[in-house]
Amino acid sequence: MGLHPQAKALLQVFESRGIPPIEQQSLSEARAAFVQMSKVLNRTVSVHSVEDKMIPGYQNDIMIRIYRPNDSMNIPTLVYFHGGGWVIGDVESYDGLCRTLADQSQCAVISVDYSLAPEAKFPIAIEDAYLATKWVSEHSEALGLDSSRIAVGGDSAGGNLAAVVCKLANERKYPDIKLQLLFYPSTGFEITDSFVKYSKGYYLERETMEYFRNQYLNSDLDTINPLAAPILISDEETAQLPPAYIVTAEFDPLCDGGMQYAQKLKHAGVDVTYTCYSGMIHGFMSMTEPLDEGKRAVLEAAVFLNNQFSISMIND
Repeated sequence: MGLHPQAKALLQVFESRGIPPIEQQSLSEARAAFVQMSKVLNRTVSVHSVEDKMIPGYQNDIMIRIYRPNDSMNIPTLVYFHGGGWVIGDVESYDGLCRTLADQSQCAVISVDYSLAPEAKFPIAIEDAYLATKWVSEHSEALGLDSSRIAVGGDSAGGNLAAVVCKLANERKYPDIKLQLLFYPSTGFEITDSFVKYSKGYYLERETMEYFRNQYLNSDLDTINPLAAPILISDEETAQLPPAYIVTAEFDPLCDGGMQYAQKLKHAGVDVTYTCYSGMIHGFMSMTEPLDEGKRAVLEAAVFLNNQFSISMIND
């Protein structure tokens, strides 16, 4: 069907604004612009409560934001890691998406403000993400959450962190993660067909991706580390990972990487639900105001999350 008309119109708006690409802005400019853009593009809904907490991270304390959809106790939880190439993005820029996920899934959503590069290089963000997930599990009773129903999720770089947290949780035997939701995740650094076809003119561009990579990684050696590139996780380890819900966008340079990761998990015997949204661009689930498919994708992910945890509760 080609690029969706709404996505095409949005790209034209981006181009008409003449904003310099991220790699040509200062860090503070890029981060502030991303927050502002997110507030314009993201649908916001009310939830029962929102609470910020500081918890121990790998090197420094980090903030988490807890979204509760209701006042029930012992509810399931999604620990969410935002996108932004490990360099930009924060809990504020993902406030709209996390509110919507909490509301539509009826799960608590805990958004993690992990440390950003280049101030915090690989693997600090990963360890922050793991420690936040561990903290949520350890404090679940006090928070009114069900420690037996914890999922992790994220988009783009956050999807990368969610996938790697599952690997670390398996290695370290804690916590017990039941499900991973990966929205157009960064899974590796190989040049794929979609990377070649869609890395210019479709929002996420090659120069920006290379900039993110250079800010985050210490050297090219990190590109072959499974903690940076989960597509390289061994087959034996992959078989031990939790079920996955993976979303990609057709006109996204990361599309093939997400698809290949879904295939890798399936080949290892992991239960995978995979959807590629036709005509969509990278980040579309955080562009729910102009993109109807973004709204649909968020709702479908939330319904899947709710259904999986409802089924697990019945089975228990």
